[in-house]
Amino acid sequence: MIVRQIVRQSRQLRALPRQSRILSRFSSTETTGQTPVQTIVAEQVPQLETSVPPAAVPEPGTSATQGGLDKNTLRKIKFHSLGSDVTGVYRPESLLKNPPTATDVTLEMLLANQTHLGHSTSRWNPQNSRYIFGIREGTHIISLDVTAAYLRRAAKVVEEVAARGGLILFAGTRKGQKRAVVRAAELAQGYHIFERWIPGSLTNGQQILGHCEKKIVNGLDEPLEDLWKEELESYRALKPDLVVCLNPVENVVLLHECGLNNVPTIGIIDTDADPTRVTYPIPANDDSLRSVTLIAGVLGRAGEAGQRRRLAKARKGYLTYDAMDPLRVQVAESTLETPEEQKSETPSEEASSQEVASEESPLEKPKEEATKEDE
Repeated sequence: MIVRQIVRQSRQLRALPRQSRILSRFSSTETTGQTPVQTIVAEQVPQLETSVPPAAVPEPGTSATQGGLDKNTLRKIKFHSLGSDVTGVYRPESLLKNPPTATDVTLEMLLANQTHLGHSTSRWNPQNSRYIFGIREGTHIISLDVTAAYLRRAAKVVEEVAARGGLILFAGTRKGQKRAVVRAAELAQGYHIFERWIPGSLTNGQQILGHCEKKIVNGLDEPLEDLWKEELESYRALKPDLVVCLNPVENVVLLHECGLNNVPTIGIIDTDADPTRVTYPIPANDDSLRSVTLIAGVLGRAGEAGQRRRLAKARKGYLTYDAMDPLRVQVAESTLETPEEQKSETPSEEASSQEVASEESPLEKPKEEATKEDE
């Protein structure tokens, strides 16, 4: 037992100086021993004082041109320079400012703009069964393949009508559709209605729209001012050559009048609408503003392409429509014929009638011969 204790004590004594040295490195602030580093630093200090001061390193996000800026602006520049650049962000205004063309429409674009969502199964119209893809949680899903095909067909119709100088009317009377309707009409150089449709504007258009202002343009769409103003006042009210209705459910009267006047129509047909009321239906969601804006923008782009084609041919001297007869010539001819030509025609007609009577009276000769014989 004694031997073991002595050995243990000797081991503890040997470990004490090592622990003290290790702890002294962390606990004490004084340097242990003289080191050559201190003498080197002490000699180099006066050299650093006399040397040229180091140039300031510019902070990240700043430049030489930003030296005179305030601290707040520099802080903003640093803050905006942080992070990563995000691309492919959805911007709702892009559909209005730069709508796509019919060839750029894809199924992914239609799906992102909610054109496939229909109404509940209890509100469906059985005539839309050919446009429905299936049912999802009690809601009908419209087939996007059918929507894309019918949208391209309607865009082709709008382009050809615009290329032949026809009048295109865009109608959308629901809340929020005003900007889409106006933008589509601007692109197609047509007309728009975003408020209530006045019943009888087509069937009784002369009484309702006869007082509206009219103008005459040449083949290049340049207005001809101070010409035929008096004649235009009595000219009949114009009717559209094509009507694009974005909400056919609320505008049944408009579609009925178009049918009576043989005006073709294009409409967005939801699962609760009647597709037989329009000439060219587009099966899609008519309740979503994104869906309506997309379809109106595509049709507007088609009208713009048609107008561009028409103006290109007009610059070459070729009109894609029948030119209208001058109004003044018609009026002058009618006024000249009434007073003078009637007088000149009356004696000639009497002479011709006498000649015809003399030629066509062979029965009088035998009567004269009979009278001579009787005498």
